[in-house]
Amino acid sequence: MNTKVYDLKWTETGTTTLNKNVFGIEVNEDLIHRALILQLANARVAIAHTKTRGERRGSTRKLFRQKGTGRARMGSNRSPIRKKGWVAFGPRNDRNFTLTMNRKERQKALFCVLSSKVASKSLVVVQNLDMKAPKTKEMQAVMNALPVGKSVLVALAEKNENIEKSISNLKTAKYVQASYLNMADLLKFETLLLTEASLKQINALVA
Repeated sequence: MNTKVYDLKWTETGTTTLNKNVFGIEVNEDLIHRALILQLANARVAIAHTKTRGERRGSTRKLFRQKGTGRARMGSNRSPIRKKGWVAFGPRNDRNFTLTMNRKERQKALFCVLSSKVASKSLVVVQNLDMKAPKTKEMQAVMNALPVGKSVLVALAEKNENIEKSISNLKTAKYVQASYLNMADLLKFETLLLTEASLKQINALVA
């Protein structure tokens, strides 16, 4: 599999090879969905917390006698149906939302998304992407020059602070390292922008 390579002025400079085992496999939407749910669930942090009966402060004395008052029977003041009582079935910060998935399944799900990018012509490869200083205006000009759709995920082979800072103020673009490509970002952003170096890194994931 081959794809065109461009410079930052959108001039074709040649072609490069795509690993068919990474960019040319059959798309499995069920696997992609499972991998996305896995990522979102494992990133979830339980913050909301309600008190149980044992954690609620207050007396355990019966409020009034069982019979003879004409009122409904009532026990402790900490009952969940009373004001300031414990919360029944409330959220707890000790709940574990972690999911598991086989490594090969996670990897194949990633390859499925990359293959879908190629199939929908949403993969753009450039020779190189570098800036001498962080300039959002210059980065916006680069994004406008390339047919990258409404939103773009830029994946570079190595950490580049100038590119990261230049993209950070753009609402429709995000920077990641190629080794940190993930389901949520790939599905959120319409186009994937790679350099030849980052493409070589991804191609090497499978022989």
